[in-house]
Amino acid sequence: MKTQLKFEYIAFLILGILAFGNTGYSWWWFAGLFFVPDISMLGYIFNNKTGAFCYNLLHHFGIAILLYIIGISLSLPYLNIIGTILFAHSAFDRILGYGLKYPDSFQNTHLGKIGKNKN
Repeated sequence: MKTQLKFEYIAFLILGILAFGNTGYSWWWFAGLFFVPDISMLGYIFNNKTGAFCYNLLHHFGIAILLYIIGISLSLPYLNIIGTILFAHSAFDRILGYGLKYPDSFQNTHLGKIGKNKN
């Protein structure tokens, strides 16, 4: 099942890249902003619950798609860019095994445990 999920996330990453290509913006924007959603991990400075909320907010496919659709509907290309980058970045993280976080710890994700102590 994990292999099947990885192929699905690879398809999502490709979809995000193709969607960004349709924005007409330079690929430097994509490369430069690709890891910006990881700033959401700063929420873990406060506590696990805040960290999980912030991380999940910027790594949720639904939010990425919603921003992209709003960008199209309101002719706001910067929302298209944000949506495509969030979508592609989230897919990339899932390929690496980083899922949405549970509020008890950073290592506990919807895809399973991550890190050295997976027990």
